[in-house]
Amino acid sequence: MANSAEPSSSLSFTLSSHLSNGSVSHNICPSFGADPGHNLDVISLSKLSSNLEQLLIDPACDYSDAEIIVEEIPVGVHQCILASRSKFFHELFKSEKGSSDKEGKLKYSMSDLLPYGNVGYEAFQIFLGYVYTGKLKPSPMEVSTCVDNVCAHAACRPAINFAVELMYASSIFQIPELVSLFQRRLLNFVGKALVEDVIPILMVAFHCKLSQLVTQCVDRVVRSDIDQISIEKELPYELVEKVKLLRQNQQQDMETDASVDVPVVDPLCLKRITRIHKALDSDDVELVKLLLNESDITLDKANALHYATAYCDPKVVSEVLSLGLADVNLRNSRGYSVLHIAAMRKEPSIIVSLLSKGACASDLTSDGQSAVSICRRLTRPKDYHAKTEQGKETNKDRICIDVLEREMRRNPLAGDATTSSHTMADDLHMKLLYLENRVAFARLFFPSEAKLAMDIAHAETTSEFAGLSASKGSNGNLREVDLNETPIVQNKRLLSRMEALMKTVEMGRRYFPHCSEVLDKFMEDDLPDLFYLEKGTQEEQRIKRTRFMELKDDVHKAFTKDKAEFSRSGISSSSSSSSLRDSVHYNKARKV
Repeated sequence: MANSAEPSSSLSFTLSSHLSNGSVSHNICPSFGADPGHNLDVISLSKLSSNLEQLLIDPACDYSDAEIIVEEIPVGVHQCILASRSKFFHELFKSEKGSSDKEGKLKYSMSDLLPYGNVGYEAFQIFLGYVYTGKLKPSPMEVSTCVDNVCAHAACRPAINFAVELMYASSIFQIPELVSLFQRRLLNFVGKALVEDVIPILMVAFHCKLSQLVTQCVDRVVRSDIDQISIEKELPYELVEKVKLLRQNQQQDMETDASVDVPVVDPLCLKRITRIHKALDSDDVELVKLLLNESDITLDKANALHYATAYCDPKVVSEVLSLGLADVNLRNSRGYSVLHIAAMRKEPSIIVSLLSKGACASDLTSDGQSAVSICRRLTRPKDYHAKTEQGKETNKDRICIDVLEREMRRNPLAGDATTSSHTMADDLHMKLLYLENRVAFARLFFPSEAKLAMDIAHAETTSEFAGLSASKGSNGNLREVDLNETPIVQNKRLLSRMEALMKTVEMGRRYFPHCSEVLDKFMEDDLPDLFYLEKGTQEEQRIKRTRFMELKDDVHKAFTKDKAEFSRSGISSSSSSSSLRDSVHYNKARKV
């Protein structure tokens, strides 16, 4: 976060970023003709700022006379400093409503101080740092970024949430210069963020009575494709009515424009859908069944599974799924599948229930996000890497991501293979690249078994990586381009190739599960660079060769385990290849 545009505090601690630990930076040089007295004032204030900061960061300087409990962590504060800077704390300490400990310190709970919203530990530390020193420190990466490696963190949910927390602290604890600063920062988010992520900005603007920010957020929501049901569930009544009125005016303008086709909404249909949603809110799936029998409204037409996934108890989602009447891969009007909605909610039990019923983890939103990438963009590094203490609830953020990643590795090609668009062709190329390289790596370590599985699946191998032997047959080489090939023919060829490679991989997973597990991990963690053993410095090459040999050893150990399991099941290791062939032939005969 750049502080150059941030206003100075009421203490006028200017140019404090040029100093650290109370010492003057050598970069500070009075300009020609500058007032020496002014520069002396700046240096004095900067020293004072650094000295006061020690009260927060140095355990040896614990002279606090009050504590505020934030996320179960006691934070020592000094009444005289907070009361002099904040009218809120002045009134709080004057009333002495906090409880006292053995040392006589007043204790307050952050949740008791906030009439609305939330302020976490890290946000409160940043806020205190400004109150004490007049300097606003950069936001900690572990709470203001997400775990998606390709995200620029310009407007992901953790970045927005952290700014929202700081706005709550600045507004409730009455530091007006910070309110002004964070209003500008949140205004900058509004144009960049997904509309779902504008909702928390709108909520803090509403509660903090920031009219300019409210107007901008409402305008964004009105112009978006977010449905009225979601708006009513997420926003207070006053804002819901404001959005509804503006949308009605917008629709009237569209109706007067003859060139625009305005969809007609059936009031009776809308009423019946609302009844189904209210029944789900009441956890009454039996009532849902009755309502379905009484009209021609289906679960899919009501987007009932999307609604339950977003707002209802996981048990209700499971019961709706058990009815067998809803399409688990249905997309709503915004192009979100049910699994996308579950990823936004980050409830592991719902995600697992949907996957067990056939939800496709590789389906993408209109902006190219999968369920797992949605989860990553909602998750802070602090939460993802948090260790679960014994007896405490497991970290849900990590579980959701792990479950979805495992599903993607287990079946990276799940999805609708009937689309014949250029987008689908590009997607197929990526999926085929994954399988081509996975099969090529398998051939490197157990060539005879891999070749047998490929022969049975009628799959010739190709490779996108130098150093691996590859067949150059035109049937498999993804780099070859036929200018006379239509998109439909191309998709048909790619799908045929994909099916053959899928059979090869599944055959390997069936008969060599331990090897497949090592391969899956390798494809996830080490693939991008390890095949190019001759690239990089000598030290980098040495490290890569060492890692390559470790992987080779891991695969052979896994292969030994697979052979041992064959032996325990009554099949000799020497006959494993023939058993594989015989089993496949037997399965084919059964299908015939």
